[in-house]
Amino acid sequence: MAATRERVLRRARGLLARGGSPTVAELAAAAGVSRASFYRAFESREALLDALDIQPEPATRERILDAALKLVGAHGLSALSMDELAAQAEVSRATLYRLFPGKAALFTSLVHRYSPLDPVTEVMATRQGEPPEVLMPEIARTVYRTFYGEGVSRVGLLRALFFEISSLSADTAEGAQDAVRGVVGSLAFYLMGHMRDGRLRHMPPLLALQSFIGPILFHLITRPLAERMLALEIDGEQAVTLLAEHWLRAMTPEEATS
Repeated sequence: MAATRERVLRRARGLLARGGSPTVAELAAAAGVSRASFYRAFESREALLDALDIQPEPATRERILDAALKLVGAHGLSALSMDELAAQAEVSRATLYRLFPGKAALFTSLVHRYSPLDPVTEVMATRQGEPPEVLMPEIARTVYRTFYGEGVSRVGLLRALFFEISSLSADTAEGAQDAVRGVVGSLAFYLMGHMRDGRLRHMPPLLALQSFIGPILFHLITRPLAERMLALEIDGEQAVTLLAEHWLRAMTPEEATS
C-alpha cells in the first residue's frame, strides 16, 4: 500500500505539473495502478491533492457550497454534519476544512453566496439616490429573485437564514452578522433621510424596515404552500411589488393623504 501511494504521488506531481485537471482514471493510469488501487491509497482525488499540498480548485468550493445549500435548507445549520457535507460534495474532510474551517465560516460563505444581502447592498450602492417609490419595490424584487430566480427555489435556505441569524448563535459567524448590520444600517439611513424630507411617514426606521420586509419574507416562505394548496397564481415579482407598493401607501405622510 505504501509503495502504491508513493508511486501515485510521484507520478501525479509530474502529471499536474503539465497543467490541466487530470481525472482519477488518468492519475491511476499514469501511476500504472488500477482505480481500485488508487482509491485504496486515497479516498478521493481531493485527498491526493491534499497530500500534495495543492490548493483545491475553484469548482471544489462551489460544489461544497451547492451541497451545503441543500443540506442547510433541508435540515438547518445546527443539524449539518461536516462529514455528510464532505461526502455529498465528494471531497475529503481535509479539503472541506481547508476551505471552510468550521460551520461559522461555511455559513458566512452561504450568506454571501446565496442570500439577498449582497444583491441588496449593491442596489443600495448604485440606486440610493432614487425615490422610495422606485427603490423599495426594486429591493423587494431583488429579494424575490435571490430566492426564486433561475427557476430554483431556495426557500429552505431562507428559513435557515432567518432562524440562524435571529438566534445569534456562534455558528452564524461575525461576518454574517456584519453583513446583516450593514444592509439594515444603510436601509435605515435611507429611510431616515426621506422621513426627514417629508416623503415618508415619521416612525422608528427599524420598525419601518420591519414592516417592509416582514410581509415579503412571509410571502416567500409560504408561497410554495399557497401555490400547492390555495392555487396561488400571481407572479412572484408582481406579488412582492404589490406588497412594497402597499407599504409605500402606508408610509405616506398623513398630511399628504388628507
